[in-house]
Amino acid sequence: MTGDDKSLQPAIDNKTEPPRGFAGRIRNYFLTGIIVAGPIAITFYLTWGFVNWVDSFVRPFVPVDYRPETYLPFAVPGSGLVVAFVALTLLGFLTANLIGRTLVDFGERLLGRMPVVRAIYRGLKQVFETLFSATGSSFRKVGLVEFPAPGMWSIVLISQPPSVEVSSKLPGREEHISVFLPCAPNPTTGFFFYVPKSKIIEVDMTADAAATLIMSAGVVQPGSDPQKKIAALAGSVIAARAAADQPESAFSRRRVKAD
Repeated sequence: MTGDDKSLQPAIDNKTEPPRGFAGRIRNYFLTGIIVAGPIAITFYLTWGFVNWVDSFVRPFVPVDYRPETYLPFAVPGSGLVVAFVALTLLGFLTANLIGRTLVDFGERLLGRMPVVRAIYRGLKQVFETLFSATGSSFRKVGLVEFPAPGMWSIVLISQPPSVEVSSKLPGREEHISVFLPCAPNPTTGFFFYVPKSKIIEVDMTADAAATLIMSAGVVQPGSDPQKKIAALAGSVIAARAAADQPESAFSRRRVKAD
């Protein structure tokens, strides 16, 4: 075997590597497709489910003559959502004037005389007023609490200080504050408890970023850019393809030189 033939031997041996590189490229392409299509598909699915839920709830209250499907051969998704938006906006407009406030006060006094309904209504009203108030501060601050054991820290949403009745029963003289600890991957469930204010470390993070962090179980960290991750993954795909094609190109150059 001549020197040129010996130089060709490694290249010929490397010719068996491309199948592994091809499989790696297919895997990277597949993962890139999941990263791009997964969030879009889940967002569309949840949005579509919410729209259908609102439509099914509002449609029975809309007369048949005013439904779009009465005049069209197909149902129009989202028509109930539009009706609900208009109705709630009109309700808010009517409530803002004197007649609306009078009717609301009358309804609240009527509900206040019902033993069980009274407690449910008042509790829900306070929750909605707190969450949707433009000046409210509940659940707009994020903090860290040493929980469930020393040295282990959990993300919490900071709420309001306890009432006088509760704070007077808490041990010690230190100021306490109520927090909500969401559970992963469903942040709508969790634990509510009072913590000394000095035991909370406030974090410069929005409540939305904290919810994303909890739902992803730490996979998506605050400040991470999804577009940069996709670009990085695409770059790795290109690099893997170039690395897989390199043995083939080297073999071709050596073969031309040998000829």
